[in-house]
Amino acid sequence: MDYRDAGVDISAADAAKDRIKALARSTFNASVLTEIGSFGGMFRPDLSRYREPVLVASTDGVGTKIRVAVAAGVHDTVGYDLVAHCVDDILVQGAVPLFFLDYVALGKLEPAKVEAIVSGFARACAEFGCPLLGGETAEMPGTYAEDDYDLAGFIVGVLEKERALPRGVGEGDVLLGLPSTGLHTNGYSLARKVLFEVLGYGVDTHLPELGTTVGAALLAPHRGYLAALEPLLERDKVRALAHITGGGFPGNIPRVLPEGLGARVRRGSWDTPALFRLIQGGGDVSDEEMYRTFNMGVGMVAVVSPGDLHEVEHSLERRGETSFVIGTVVPGTGVEWED
Repeated sequence: MDYRDAGVDISAADAAKDRIKALARSTFNASVLTEIGSFGGMFRPDLSRYREPVLVASTDGVGTKIRVAVAAGVHDTVGYDLVAHCVDDILVQGAVPLFFLDYVALGKLEPAKVEAIVSGFARACAEFGCPLLGGETAEMPGTYAEDDYDLAGFIVGVLEKERALPRGVGEGDVLLGLPSTGLHTNGYSLARKVLFEVLGYGVDTHLPELGTTVGAALLAPHRGYLAALEPLLERDKVRALAHITGGGFPGNIPRVLPEGLGARVRRGSWDTPALFRLIQGGGDVSDEEMYRTFNMGVGMVAVVSPGDLHEVEHSLERRGETSFVIGTVVPGTGVEWED
């Protein structure tokens, strides 16, 4: 008996490593000092432009969006999702990414599948200027079904201490929403329940209201907001950012507001995409549940002063970015709704 008899194929793991080395290397910059395959990744950051640099670290996954990827046989988008999610999480504090590490666990290690997943990591890392410094690929029979897998990502970024967000948020500040591309990486358990079990759709079902298949709509990549927002952060035009992820609006906007302040959000101040309307109608889901589960078409909320609003909107417009005023900062706690 050997390890392969127990469900772990070392030769397949070696083949996967060979496939992903070039992908990871394509994201490297001059700060990366080690090759893929080292016991640890070495990174020498250039911090010369910072007076008092602060490192910001975050880790996350993509939840049950992976179940949609498995059903559709599409594995090159969830890796992108994971990097974009992590980049957005540290952006909320004003940080730009330095490097990214991944963890891939599978029931059965198939080199082509691993390569597809890592190609998504690499594509996003290249886009966000964030080297894929290293990672771990684990074959875990008995823990995952043969076609199942899970992903986790770890990111490290940097910011100037005096520019850390949130900073200076006050009553009357404006909540500016930036559009999402879909569900991003949250709410998939409810979405799958409604779309696949209640409504009986499959990943290949084409719906005119979506303009594509259910699977393609659900797998739309998580947006990264770094390019749109970094110039505004450098000019101190943003007081806080809220990444609308798990917990929706009430679970995320209050996290970046000072004690004694809440948010008044106007539903209807932006167009809710068809996918969310389909889920709500198909599952008879209440407004309250929708807004605390999904991003409802708003992936990031920027808190800006009323005096800076026009400049911020103009800056976003120049970069091809749509934005919409969705509410204001008010005395109180949590999120109150205005229809």
